[in-house]
Amino acid sequence: MPPNLASEIAALPRLRVAELRAKFATIFGEPTPSHNKVWLVRRIAWRLQAQAEGDLSERARQRAAALVADADLRLSAPPAQATTEQPPNVRLPTDDRLPRPGTILTRRYKGRTLQVEVLDHGFACEGQVCRSLSAVAKAVTGSHCSGHFFFGLTEKGEKR
Repeated sequence: MPPNLASEIAALPRLRVAELRAKFATIFGEPTPSHNKVWLVRRIAWRLQAQAEGDLSERARQRAAALVADADLRLSAPPAQATTEQPPNVRLPTDDRLPRPGTILTRRYKGRTLQVEVLDHGFACEGQVCRSLSAVAKAVTGSHCSGHFFFGLTEKGEKR
């Protein structure tokens, strides 16, 4: 790399974004919508090097085009839409440590009394419905802990 090119690239991070955008427009011949300084510095440095030392060979360009043509547009399926309705024949697994639906679990925590109602598919606490006791415990305490332990349904150290 020529010394003047190295010093020009080294000076890029010291430029303001407006100056980098102007330099980008000069080098590429078109304005950029980007205001990201790091991206602008990298892109300008790449272009300066490509102009000084030569761009990609035609063979490399053809290979890149072939790779793009063979690439799948999506590598994973989109996330499934959450539904609140359960299909009629699907039974959710039940946890034998939980009391029957309708039971009220009571726990004193930091000077207040919490009452959680066990529902068919979740738990109601302070006007919110949570999917698990751990979610209720996290909503109350602000940190993750075992909901079964928090509400006294298992003893400390008990293995399931």
